[in-house]
Amino acid sequence: MPTSHADVVTEHASRYLQQLCKHWAHKFPVAFDSSHGTIDLSLGRTV
Repeated sequence: MPTSHADVVTEHASRYLQQLCKHWAHKFPVAFDSSHGTIDLSLGRTV
């Protein structure tokens, strides 16, 4: 299975992570805290 990884430096990483997870939570199972998020997409798990 192909994988991808990126590191992006920002002062607001926690806020962006939470916004992204809340956005996807409307369609997919999501678990997150202030430093880590997991989205179970229908194509596979995204961490």
